[in-house]
Amino acid sequence: MSVDLKVLRKQLRHQRRAVSSFQQKQAQQKVLQQLIRLKHFQHAKKIGVYLQAFGEIHTRQIIEYCFKKHKQVYLPMICSMNQQLHWVKITQQQYRNNQFSYHPLGMKEPMAGRGAHVSTLDFLIMPLLACDLYGTRIGMGGGFYDKTLASAPHKPYRLGLAHDFQLIQFRLHRETWDQPLDALLTPAKYLHFKR
Repeated sequence: MSVDLKVLRKQLRHQRRAVSSFQQKQAQQKVLQQLIRLKHFQHAKKIGVYLQAFGEIHTRQIIEYCFKKHKQVYLPMICSMNQQLHWVKITQQQYRNNQFSYHPLGMKEPMAGRGAHVSTLDFLIMPLLACDLYGTRIGMGGGFYDKTLASAPHKPYRLGLAHDFQLIQFRLHRETWDQPLDALLTPAKYLHFKR
């Protein structure tokens, strides 16, 4: 099935922004309940995670849970030189004090600090616009995650977080540079993909 990616992106962006704060709270709790049962997550020490900005599944409870379990939390920062993501380790105090700056694209980032390469992470929680049943992920269009992971000699376990409506039932076209997910979590489902 051929699909107009532009139309799909627009529709999903709109749908994602329309999710109420009550629905977000419920989705976040359901996703966390599943996440803490995943072996890959349980064994991971260094967790890369995003700060929600555009209606993605919220990550506050996940981040707080990581701190509680003494996991190291890393947030993405866009490197202006190569348009790749660098991962900045944050403390619970930095997180709770909201010590972030706004990137021109609209999302919060850590206030500088030395960023680590994605290869140093054990587990990477990724935002997305859409994902199919084969682990093909469509992001916001900047290609930051794809570029970053393409250059990684060691790739962390990649988990996408999505609302249920973001799981697409038809196969999405995968470009050679697209970095597939290892698994997807929605409030209602957990999907593990074969590499």
